[in-house]
Amino acid sequence: MKLKLRIAMALLCGVLLTAFWSCEKDDEIGFEASELRLVFEDNFDGAEGASINTDNWNFEIGNGENGWGNQELQYYTDRPENVSLDGEGNMVITARRESFAGFEFTSARITTKDKFEQKYGRWEARIKMPGGRGIWPAFWMLGANIETEPDNDPNTVPWPFVGEIDITELRGQEPSTTIGSIHGPGYSGGGAISGEYELEGERFDKDFYVFAIEWHPDYIDFFIDDIRFNQITIDDLPQGVEEWPFNENPFFMLMNIAVGGSFVGFPVEGTPFPQQMVVDYVRVYDIVD
Repeated sequence: MKLKLRIAMALLCGVLLTAFWSCEKDDEIGFEASELRLVFEDNFDGAEGASINTDNWNFEIGNGENGWGNQELQYYTDRPENVSLDGEGNMVITARRESFAGFEFTSARITTKDKFEQKYGRWEARIKMPGGRGIWPAFWMLGANIETEPDNDPNTVPWPFVGEIDITELRGQEPSTTIGSIHGPGYSGGGAISGEYELEGERFDKDFYVFAIEWHPDYIDFFIDDIRFNQITIDDLPQGVEEWPFNENPFFMLMNIAVGGSFVGFPVEGTPFPQQMVVDYVRVYDIVD
């Protein structure tokens, strides 16, 4: 609803979507460079086939519980066949159709948990996405106090109470559309608060794009390159829901390619493999006081 309203405003103003913000008199767009300080950067420099920097990233291994809660089909590994550098300044996450550990697909899922975590600021990555029916790439974030096991630790909380920010996720069968979302108590899974951006005549699996959020205490802006395509605020919470877990704890990043699952459906015989998410860089900026 919100995105449709903004597009309508753009048409009324007689400008392109990339320039329609002048219609919103009281809405400032984006941090100024002087407001930000670079605090995390990975440019994925290194030899072809080399591992990613484990000072920055963790590998998550396996299929989780019920396919990481989504009925996903892949088994995540730390093998170079599934995640490594390409020797050209990129990290490549590769999903493969292969028999491994009792599963028919492999892929990789990496996180910065306990290695880099932050609250607020700008988070961005330059990525060329995979595509194909049943392919589900994502660049996303979770609250650092997430409960990884039901161990009754009073300092952790389960999903979705911990909060989730999806900077971008795509359904591979819709390679021109990106989705930015938040999940929290009362608005998770299929009830997440989301906005979409659709390329005109282009596809996210054919070129690199910068996917970013700018995270403020009371709202989160979502960007493709320099275009803000959605803003989610506390006022967007469902009626009767008050919990906004996005100003309580720092968050960490995740990047992965899932195969199948409730969000995208399942791959078909014609879905091409291997599928690759090629990441040029990941950067995070803190807000200068």
